[in-house]
Amino acid sequence: MPQGHGQRHGYGLRARDYEFMLDLTIAVLKHDDPESLWHLVSARLVDVLGLNTVVFAAIDLHAFRGEAQGWAPRALGQGVNEVVQRRVRQHHPLVSYLASREHRPVIVRELTDSWRDSAWYSEARRDFGTTQQLGIPLPGADGPQGGLVLGRAGDFSDHDLAFAARIQPLLTAADRHIRELRRLREAAPLTVPGRPFPPRHDLTPRELTVLGLLAEGLTADGIARRLAISPHTVNRHLEKVYRKLGTNNRVSTVMTAKREGIVP
Repeated sequence: MPQGHGQRHGYGLRARDYEFMLDLTIAVLKHDDPESLWHLVSARLVDVLGLNTVVFAAIDLHAFRGEAQGWAPRALGQGVNEVVQRRVRQHHPLVSYLASREHRPVIVRELTDSWRDSAWYSEARRDFGTTQQLGIPLPGADGPQGGLVLGRAGDFSDHDLAFAARIQPLLTAADRHIRELRRLREAAPLTVPGRPFPPRHDLTPRELTVLGLLAEGLTADGIARRLAISPHTVNRHLEKVYRKLGTNNRVSTVMTAKREGIVP
């Protein structure tokens, strides 16, 4: 790591930056719809950083393709997938960077000397008024590499880059939270018309996610790795789950959750 790199990414963060992180964390943990969570996150990023666009992309260079969702700040629909596919074919520098499993947030001008002379720049400026982009990798498991591409009119500052580095773990955890919520929803018992939904015992979306992974046999360490949080945080969630379900160990908790249809 170049000398001074860590210092630059701690550059000038303010109290309101940390307030934003706390507010975003609470909003993500309380939100239980995985299909709209990235929209919630992107709307807040648009406001705090003055963005034109936020694109969440999953890049698979081995298959030479990418999938994406985007907001500007409203949802861009399926058109953004076509844009990302085109960027993969055009070898956009951020596509290669995100797919290479690099971890540092980066401004596109750091990756190329020809940004303003490129088709990528012309199209982004024409379609969204974007003149600069910032990529935030979201390190994950094997498979397509995820990342956020933030675009806006005007350059990104050292403060913006420091802010991106500081919120990167939160965004990575949000990505894994969304994936697990979606997987849990797909695996949940099907509801029968006219029959009420299974009771949730006031479990939060995060507690449901932890409970779902517990039911799959993961340990606290395994759940922590899957969700990009600490084992201590997992155990705090489990204590609340035990209390709400009236249990005191993982076996009885999983049995109760399965009996009541909370998990498959």
